[in-house]
Amino acid sequence: MLVLALAVFLPMLAHVLELRSNRVAAPPMINTYHVSPTGDDSLDGSSPATAWRSLDKAAAFAFKPGDKLLLEGGAHFRGSLTFGPGDAGDAANPVVVDTYGAGRATIEAAGGAGIRVHNTAGVEIRDLVIVGGGADNKTTGGIELYSDLTDGRKLDHVDISGVEVSGFKNGIQIGAGPNSTGFRGVRIRAANLHGNTENGLISFGPRFDAAAPRYAHEDVVVSDVEVHHNAGDPTNHFSHTGSGIALGSVRGGRIERSSAHDNGRSAAAPEGPVGIWTWDSTAVVMERNVSFRNHTAGQKDGGGFDMDQNVSSSVLQYNLSYDNDGAGYLLYSGQLNAAHTGNIVRFNISINDARKLPEYAGIHLAGSVNNAEVYHNTVVMEAEGWAPAAIRLQNFFRGLSNVVLRNNLIVSGGTNLVIADDFSTADVLLQGNNFFAESGTWAVSWAGASYANMGDWRAATGQERLGAKVGGSSADPRFVTADRSGSPAQRAQALTPRRDSPLAGRALNLRSRFNVDPGPVDFLGRPLVGAGTVGAIQPAA
Repeated sequence: MLVLALAVFLPMLAHVLELRSNRVAAPPMINTYHVSPTGDDSLDGSSPATAWRSLDKAAAFAFKPGDKLLLEGGAHFRGSLTFGPGDAGDAANPVVVDTYGAGRATIEAAGGAGIRVHNTAGVEIRDLVIVGGGADNKTTGGIELYSDLTDGRKLDHVDISGVEVSGFKNGIQIGAGPNSTGFRGVRIRAANLHGNTENGLISFGPRFDAAAPRYAHEDVVVSDVEVHHNAGDPTNHFSHTGSGIALGSVRGGRIERSSAHDNGRSAAAPEGPVGIWTWDSTAVVMERNVSFRNHTAGQKDGGGFDMDQNVSSSVLQYNLSYDNDGAGYLLYSGQLNAAHTGNIVRFNISINDARKLPEYAGIHLAGSVNNAEVYHNTVVMEAEGWAPAAIRLQNFFRGLSNVVLRNNLIVSGGTNLVIADDFSTADVLLQGNNFFAESGTWAVSWAGASYANMGDWRAATGQERLGAKVGGSSADPRFVTADRSGSPAQRAQALTPRRDSPLAGRALNLRSRFNVDPGPVDFLGRPLVGAGTVGAIQPAA
């Protein structure tokens, strides 16, 4: 009988075990916790009626993947939040920090970071106001992401949106230690970062090694962010401060539809600041941004956009820069290596940049810059105050190598259209550009010699030639209006050539002549037709 019983029971047991093994694991329990100034830290926080009272209570809690922490809208909370290795950690089920009720909650972090994410990720931060101690806070970021892990892992998924951050060293900072990897899949959207001592937004990582490049962070996207009035540290005389958005140590980044203005006024170091820029990075795209009225208290930088040292395979496109102290668009490397390579500057506009520092220009290339393409940009320098060159090309450190400038529209109201050191056409080549002197006085300075017309310059330098044929022009572009004031959109629209412009349809065909894909559209998003028009904007149809 026992044998018979086992014969019946064992198949049944096996069937039960099979059913259990085929069950889908239950999803993790997701809990929502609330914090209110009228709450009580002895309660469980699971509802507004049982909310916690303090950020200290929340900071001491271990948040599991998928948990939510909600702060009462319109309320102010003193203290900080910290998420560490025991919190979050799942990109697919992030911990969310948000507001409940009407308005945004405010975190007042007098002595430290507002929110710190350390050696973990899978975190989303939404719709908060984070306020620091003001100019005295020179040590922490409003939102800090930091990794000092040395196991090679990149921490995946941090999403920050709808925040306003002021009164810290940096508004948002993304960092990694000297021997560490950092973060992957970082998204920063619709943020307002202002009134911080050093920078609005910055990332950084280990020291760059040109012989074996590695980057702390991957896939970092900054969208629809405004950074302004981040003045810089007047007591820091060694390293750059006062920038708007600066991405360092990033592989695969994007800064888009963002604005940087009125930054850097107190920056005293002999480097930086710049409105929007990148360094020690690769595959970074900066597009459809505007950078204006950025400053420096010193004699360096203060520009609109910059691809700085050790930047490779990156693109500046469809951006607007105006009224900055320094260069509109700077490509620079002071390193004795070839790591600054393969970068593109196209369909950008610069208006009246380099007004405080006329040694800069609307488009400025200097130092160890290799294999750069600069095409279909529009640069305008009006005759008021200091009148710097529209284009500046400088040869120091390893020097410029295999740099080409094509189909750019250069307009100057009272000074040199171009100032350049001595370059061969193998190192720097200009073809198909239009150089228009609004004042009627045409001037280019090349290798210390001055030229009053394109013919003499072309004959002496070999520039603006297409084989045996001459290239380049000096025609009036016939803009639709001479008024370049108003909103950023109005300033850009003013530089649209009329349909009867002599430049319309006269650009060099980059695809057929040089196997270069210029992209699908111009600065205003109009489709490129045929070879296109010289400059950043095609005439209206």
